[in-house]
Formats: sequence, structure tokens, C-alpha cells
Amino acid sequence: MGFHTKPTTFVGHVKIKVENLERSLKFYQDVLGFDILEQTTSTVELTSDGKTSIISLEQPENAIPKQGRTTGLYHFAILLPERSDLANIVINLVEKGIKFGSSDHLVSEALYLDDPDGNGIEIYIDRDPSEWSWKVEEVAMTVDPLDFKNLLTTVNSGKTWQGMPEGTVMGHIHLHVSELKKTEEFYVKGLGFDVVNRYGGQALFLSAGKYHHHIGVNTWNGVGAPTPSRNSVGLESFTLILPNDDARNQVVSNLKKIGSNVLLENNKFITHDPSGNRVELAI
Repeated sequence: MGFHTKPTTFVGHVKIKVENLERSLKFYQDVLGFDILEQTTSTVELTSDGKTSIISLEQPENAIPKQGRTTGLYHFAILLPERSDLANIVINLVEKGIKFGSSDHLVSEALYLDDPDGNGIEIYIDRDPSEWSWKVEEVAMTVDPLDFKNLLTTVNSGKTWQGMPEGTVMGHIHLHVSELKKTEEFYVKGLGFDVVNRYGGQALFLSAGKYHHHIGVNTWNGVGAPTPSRNSVGLESFTLILPNDDARNQVVSNLKKIGSNVLLENNKFITHDPSGNRVELAI
């Protein structure tokens, strides 16, 4: 998975705010099959390999339900290592009575569901990059029906869903934003991503290293959508993993050139996109 290792810049971790930590933890453990790496009274770090966390849950003080028509999380996307893993989790979700949607994006096969707070989750598997179709700098993606009959032929009959496989990574994040022009400048000129797909005038898909997308942004909650309350369910932050110190220093310099603030908080470099989505710049 060279698209999710250095020297490619990629999304390594997503932190989600929830209303009830105990309820959410039950879902992420019992339904999705994550393990706990660390836990406090208000936060939990979740892992698939027992060593690194790709998702954290936080219960803010006086947490309030998810607010509609705001900026923030559309979905975070969990990338599984094998197609059989996707088939096995389909069986698991059906057996547990969990509602989910699905799609074939040409570059990937994906399932869509919500956690108990309505935070959007995609679980997907990539097709081999040799099968992706590029036209100059744009990758072909679509929303076709998922061929479940074909997918389920890969189910390992002797192996039920045992939880998130060890090679699971955070594949990408898709965000609601308030507009696209300054957003594109932030992610391209500031963070160094390339635009690899434009979906009408409503969404952009961005990546590093010719991936189909590490970040998606859209205005489907309305142009000018406001930032949600700090204690609202939804996205707390996401972490970008940069190749090294020099790369991070360059990104910080580029962000300042376009007028974006970069703060140092608890030895972490923090910035916000023009819609208020919080980004940690890590190495």
C-alpha cells in the first residue's frame, strides 16, 4: 500500500466526536471489530494491529447531536487489505442487522454506513491501480451498483469476520466544505495535493502520489454552510502524515503564504481549512 506510506502524504488518523462514548465503543468494537489501544474517561484510541491508532473517539463536555447543513465530516474511509475482507464484513453487517449502502467507483468497491451518532463511514477495497483509468491528470470514478454476487464469491467460508484485519489503514477522508475555490487553494497550494477529479462544480477529489483520492471535499450541505459547534458530534480533526521535517516545514511555509494560520499546540502543528476543518500536520 504505497499510497498510505511515506514518502506519500496521506491521512493517517481521524478523530471523531461522539455523544455517548460507551455506546459508540460498543459499535466500533462489536460491529466493526476494532480493538482498544488506549482509553481515558472521555477518549478512546482504536486500532486494528495493536500498535497504531487510525481512529479516535472523543466525548466532549456537554456533547450535542450532529448538526445538519454544516461543514465537517461527510465520511472517513477505512481501507481493507483484501477483497475477501470486504466480502466477510458484508456478511457480518447483514448478520448483525446493520443497514448499509454500497457502490462500485471503478477504482474501488465500497460500503457505506453510519455510526450511532450519524458519523459517516466508508469501508472499501481498492482495485489494482493498473485497472484505474487516467485521462491526463484526472482519474475516472463513478457511482455504479456493487456486484455483490461477484464480491461474495471471495468469502472465506472457513473464516467469519474476526475484526478489522491487521493491514487496515485510513484510506481517505471526505469533508463538507462551505466553498471550493479557497478550499482548492488550501489543499493544493498549501498542503501540496493534486486535484485528480472534479465532480461538476460541487466536489473535488485530491491526492498525492497518483492515488484516486486521499481527500474529498464537497458543498452538498450548501455553499456558505456554517462550521458546527465545538461540542457537536462530528469531526474533531484528521492527521496528515508528511514524509519528513523538511516537507512539513515547506507545507507550513506554503500555508502561511496563502494566509492560513499554523499553530503549535502541545508540540503538534495544527491548521484549519477555510471551512474550519481541523488538520494536524504530523511526520
